[in-house]
Amino acid sequence: MANLFKDLRVAAQKRAAYNRTVAEISALPVELAVEDLGLHPEDAHKIALRSVYGR
Repeated sequence: MANLFKDLRVAAQKRAAYNRTVAEISALPVELAVEDLGLHPEDAHKIALRSVYGR
């Protein structure tokens, strides 16, 4: 039972990190994201997925 709560807590923390990463990337000005960082805001979900979950 303790493992269940631990797993749920870890999953919630990862989901929060995923949502935060998507929001931060999406909020970047397009010029900064593309020209300076090489990120495309439309790829925010893919980048966050890879960053948080390693997929």
